[in-house]
Amino acid sequence: MNETERDYGSDVEIVNVDGREYIIVGTAHISQQSADLVRKVIENEKPDTVCVELDQQRYKALREQKKWENLDLKTVTRQKQLATLLINLLLSSYQKRLGKKLGVMPGVELLEATKVADEHKIPVELCDRDVRITMRRAWNSLSFFKKMQLMTSGAAGAFTDQEISEEQLAEIRKKDVLNEMMNELGEAMPVLKTVLIDERDSYITQKMTESKGDKIVSVVGAGHMGGIKEGLLNNKKTNLEEIEQIPPASSVAKIIGWAIPIIIIASIFYIGYDKGLAQAGDNALFWFLANGIPSALGVLIALGHPFAVLSAFVGAPFTSLTPLIGAGYVAAFVQAYFKPPLVHEFRSVMDDAGEVKKWWANKVLRVFLVFILSSLGSVLGTYVGAYEIISNLF
Repeated sequence: MNETERDYGSDVEIVNVDGREYIIVGTAHISQQSADLVRKVIENEKPDTVCVELDQQRYKALREQKKWENLDLKTVTRQKQLATLLINLLLSSYQKRLGKKLGVMPGVELLEATKVADEHKIPVELCDRDVRITMRRAWNSLSFFKKMQLMTSGAAGAFTDQEISEEQLAEIRKKDVLNEMMNELGEAMPVLKTVLIDERDSYITQKMTESKGDKIVSVVGAGHMGGIKEGLLNNKKTNLEEIEQIPPASSVAKIIGWAIPIIIIASIFYIGYDKGLAQAGDNALFWFLANGIPSALGVLIALGHPFAVLSAFVGAPFTSLTPLIGAGYVAAFVQAYFKPPLVHEFRSVMDDAGEVKKWWANKVLRVFLVFILSSLGSVLGTYVGAYEIISNLF
């Protein structure tokens, strides 16, 4: 193949290592131009293997387009994965809305890669880490306040209505702009960048080197190109099992998680010993109401089911005394049980997530709303209740 035929532009990097050729195609995930480039490269190069930045779950969801229809909200709530699912929903909703404006659905270039590979009988390797593992590792790596910051940013992005063109996407794909964005993310949340970008760069690189053949075409988001190229040139080896594990909560987080309830309970007992049982009872009642009322009010604002309101009111004072489960999960589970979403609401959830009023109309989104507002109410109540009880010690 002559050099003219291989003049793909700056969106393609060709790396030769140990007699193998890796052709990295950097794409924007909502771009017909990227999809066309993917087809051109694969058809011209005729590689031994095509690697795509997908895991089995995302690949299945893209092909079937039924990711949300098959969702079991009660199971997700029981497994305490609502928060990570919510972030995924906000990001997916924003991406889908941008795709609609361009007339291109998210992930079209990844599906195009698998389609072209199938047409030419080329093996396809799904080289990305399971998205559920990535999201849970990312979520678990953040402090409470960073989690709130991330959810706020995600919500802002989901509700932003802006125009974007193919030319703007092409500009974003330029290396200097992407590096600047990654640097900003690294400064704001270094741990998050490590999990979402750096670890996945290493994961994809390792999967590429394990793929069969001497010529590999890899289709990835443009933001991963630099990290993958560096990993290949440095012959970097990665233990995949190590970064596929969900890390447990840090010992500091566990200590803090249990220290707060111990302090509250011990304080009430001390008040009873020092000032009498009546004072202890008053403080216990204050704790119950300070936690129960804001959490229940959050469910009311979300227009939750009456039993969800009751569960938040009764559950919050007790869930605030244990780090094992939050009031939001209890209320969300009750909401999903008594007001299960309809099939059409699952189908429209990503579209509806971009409109504020639809969060009350769509029953899927209302479960998330119950979770968010009851959790915030419980957090507020915990601080108010703890401050009052500790103040009464003196």
